[in-house]
Amino acid sequence: MKQSHNSTRYNYDRLSRWYDWFASSEKHFTEIGLRMLKIQPGEKVLEIGFGAGQGLVALAHSAGETGKVYGIDLSEGMFQIAQAKIARAGLSRRVELRLGDAARLPFEDDFFDAIFISFTLELFDTPEIPLVLGECKRVLREDGRLGVVALEKKDCRAVKIYEWFHARMPALVDCRPIHARKTIEAAGFELAEASEEAMWGLPVEIVIARKYG
Repeated sequence: MKQSHNSTRYNYDRLSRWYDWFASSEKHFTEIGLRMLKIQPGEKVLEIGFGAGQGLVALAHSAGETGKVYGIDLSEGMFQIAQAKIARAGLSRRVELRLGDAARLPFEDDFFDAIFISFTLELFDTPEIPLVLGECKRVLREDGRLGVVALEKKDCRAVKIYEWFHARMPALVDCRPIHARKTIEAAGFELAEASEEAMWGLPVEIVIARKYG
């Protein structure tokens, strides 16, 4: 897949006002991923590609008053929507948002207890995915957890149809199925738990992995 950051930013700036509705079908799987990640009170957590901020709210509640949640997203529109949502929820002191590129995370080494990525890893150009996962490994502490929710690439009719539309309408059908589990393991993470779900016939892979070494 080849999609510039500028086009991705433009697409999500344009969708930001309606994104909660647009991504409503993803909510169930994001919630499963959040439960599997098992955020504990006092933990420091990063969400990459936070979108309209629904996951940030859930993460902040799980991390509690002694924890801290950070979010990074490429889109200014999503940043504004998520920031307003966090303020309405009374969680501004617990959540810090940044605009930026996950292939160059603006955080120190060994900083986070957990990282969550939901329907975002698929948006990166294929050569960038290992860079993103490498950055995740860098900023996670030893035994830190990575949670990824992603469309799964499988040899089935639903995936082939979806990929046909993605190839012809990438601005609208921007995510594309990937081998999340294999890619995460290839980046040096150790698989802890995985689940396969289905969204409108499309396979969704939910992976929890740990950083060791």
